[in-house]
Amino acid sequence: MTFDIRAPLFGDFVRLNGKWYPDKPALIDEQKVLSWSELDRRSSQVANGLLERGIGSGHSVAIVMSNSVEFAEILFGIFKAGAMAVPLNLAVTDDGILEMMRDCDAHAIFFSPDQFARLSPRLSALPSKPFIATCGETYERWRDAQSHVAPKITVGEDDPCNIIYSSGTTGVPKGIKHAYRRRVQSMYELALAHRYHFAAVSICPIGLYSNIAWASLFCALISGGTCIIRSTFDVEDWLNSVERYGVTHTFMVPIQFQRLLDAPGFRSERVASLEAVISGGSPLLGDLKKRISRAFGCHLIELYGLTEGFLTTLQPEEAEGRLASVGKPLRGHDYILVDEKDHVLPWGSTGEICVRSVHWMIEYHNRPDATGEIKYCDPDGQLWLRTGDIGRTDLDGYLYITDRKKDMILSGGQNIYPIDLEAVISLHPAVSEVAVIGVPHVEWGETPLALVVLKPDNGPKVARDILSFANERLGNRQKLSDVQVREDLPRNPNGKVLKRILRDALMRNT
Repeated sequence: MTFDIRAPLFGDFVRLNGKWYPDKPALIDEQKVLSWSELDRRSSQVANGLLERGIGSGHSVAIVMSNSVEFAEILFGIFKAGAMAVPLNLAVTDDGILEMMRDCDAHAIFFSPDQFARLSPRLSALPSKPFIATCGETYERWRDAQSHVAPKITVGEDDPCNIIYSSGTTGVPKGIKHAYRRRVQSMYELALAHRYHFAAVSICPIGLYSNIAWASLFCALISGGTCIIRSTFDVEDWLNSVERYGVTHTFMVPIQFQRLLDAPGFRSERVASLEAVISGGSPLLGDLKKRISRAFGCHLIELYGLTEGFLTTLQPEEAEGRLASVGKPLRGHDYILVDEKDHVLPWGSTGEICVRSVHWMIEYHNRPDATGEIKYCDPDGQLWLRTGDIGRTDLDGYLYITDRKKDMILSGGQNIYPIDLEAVISLHPAVSEVAVIGVPHVEWGETPLALVVLKPDNGPKVARDILSFANERLGNRQKLSDVQVREDLPRNPNGKVLKRILRDALMRNT
């Protein structure tokens, strides 16, 4: 007999932390503190409740909840059952959430009370009849009726762990599916790059449906630290939490750092406990980087990454003279640049970023076409993943993001896909053609702008009606800043709208 052991997965970390550090705080929200032993017990109860209903490997479990300790215990319970966690973005429309539930074929759905009240009238439209639990007394009775003994199952390293949807208000967005082993590996690399340790206390003010929030939660899990979960981002609450709990790490989007620095109550001594602040989700402009570095007085680390699987960081020791760079790949990651003809480019060039990663996704769920489109084989036959982003490098290999080949808009760290907005706007009876592009915004980085061609017998004044019509139907993060009327939209010979020309024209006229 030889010694053989599987590398620990998320459920194993919870169990081991609960065994060896039972009384150490694991999670803190506005209402309660949960120790590692309590988190271990509760997540096992959730897992056993799911398994009792036959929900396990390969089955999707949707989470439609605002941030709370219960969100995290349900998430870890799903992992202990070996099922797939599908956390859904609350900012999209009711139709968008229902489409994602259908696409993942959710076998169970966990709601916070506000989200259940919002969506319950629509749930009968789901083709399957999932198990539904709403947090509060109903959920607690169900959870506490289950065994707290760890499930006697072995979760497969290559079993699907989660589906993270890229976007969605209309149609079916792309569901990014990861395997357990790769997901854990990505958190190892982030915890190392972000300098987590046993005494780390992270604070998470971003919705737990997002990768940024998962980084805060799982880096604390892997290091045996503590994660403070906040349901919303409130500047004064955030500052009070940092002071009260001695927070050492935070991962936020640039607009949140901007709001902190602009707040009347911000003082450097209130954030003196911080050891590292991490920014991601959208580019961190040089001036803001300087302000953060001066005001926080700790390590500032910028991250660039894809949910599909790839990460770079600009470490503080490398930042001098490279403030606009997003750094170099994390351990186990690699990238190249290719031109329009897919030729690999040397350092110092500009081209599409193609990547390799230890935590690549498995696939786009139910989308073999989309999965195939992002594959690139280099001349040596090695497989890479196309990012759709355009970047350049300096002669030392540091990466700079210069453009997005795809038309995604980054607004306050939120991915907004124009095709979703265009589908809604085109429903207005006066709209003949529409293109949505991102334009600069002082607070959000970018904001969506709609350019429309009107049907005959409609005048420019209808633009205000189109704006109201669209924003009533879009999610909170997707709302248009304006609608402008155009006589026509520039197109290539294949009929595709040339959005770069539209953006360039607007920038020249600004």
